[in-house]
Amino acid sequence: MDLTTPALLFPAISLLLLAYTNRFLTLAQVIRQLHASADPGAALVQRQIPGLKRRIILIQYMQGFGVLSFLLCALSMFALFVHGETPGKFLFGCSILVLALSLILSLVEVLISTNALAVVVEDLEQPR
Repeated sequence: MDLTTPALLFPAISLLLLAYTNRFLTLAQVIRQLHASADPGAALVQRQIPGLKRRIILIQYMQGFGVLSFLLCALSMFALFVHGETPGKFLFGCSILVLALSLILSLVEVLISTNALAVVVEDLEQPR
């Protein structure tokens, strides 16, 4: 394995972290809008709070594991640069596993987000 193999992950991880940051900013905007709404104690808002809390935690872990994956990838490149083949491969493998964990958490966050939308659609379907 040479230095370019882990280097291939660098742009992918960077874009993933950017996507995670965008999801966090969007979630923060939704929470602020709900807080500023006419009736933050409304049943619809209250039904969304548990999902919002879970999403905040998930995004925090997604970003953390994404950064850890980036760091492990960089350490892998350094190990390969100083001709440490075995540590380089090990660190690269760890980087991929941590990245996979981050992606799984991302999927869970998307599912929770979808459920939150279902709650809003259900509220829209109810006659006023």
